[in-house]
Amino acid sequence: MVLTGNEDLRVVKTIGGIKSAFEQLICEKDYEKITVRELCDRARINKKTFYRYYPTLDDLLAELQFEISSAYLDMVRDLSLPREIRKVNRAFFEFSCRQGLAYEKITCSAGSYSYIRQQMINKVSAETWRRSAAFRRLDGFTQDVLLEHLNSINVNIYRRWVRGGKKETVDRLAALSDRLTCEGLGWLTQDGQDTEETRS
Repeated sequence: MVLTGNEDLRVVKTIGGIKSAFEQLICEKDYEKITVRELCDRARINKKTFYRYYPTLDDLLAELQFEISSAYLDMVRDLSLPREIRKVNRAFFEFSCRQGLAYEKITCSAGSYSYIRQQMINKVSAETWRRSAAFRRLDGFTQDVLLEHLNSINVNIYRRWVRGGKKETVDRLAALSDRLTCEGLGWLTQDGQDTEETRS
């Protein structure tokens, strides 16, 4: 249930408790192993209360996906692709580094979370790249490959940042993404020739 701000305080607290319990469970197990009973126990509500707001767990998940995707889209909505790809890359890392453990689990884990992550990526791509006239001129195969390539760069950098203990700065993450996205491997060579420094 997306809150409008006009709800009774008890409703706000109940929805907040449900979402908090859901995010805790996401951090602990695969999505398909989460049950409504377990969620209700964690949120300290009965199943009837849960079903008053969400017909299924999938509806709760869809709301979480919508909230995450919408928050990111708000950051990049006015940016033009591909011209402002560097700003979009930075926004991704600024956004991702501020999210909690549930976002981290969805972004970094395999299994059921791969599908959940891809749905969010598809939503963001549909509302960013697909507005680009240059992108729309590409054939479908090239569009798909381009999106998969660009998304994998940022997701893989983020995963490495998480696995490495989150020691790198957003500036470093964004700069690496920019290099890989905009320059490919050209920056590894000088004047088109490999050097001892780049080979080591």
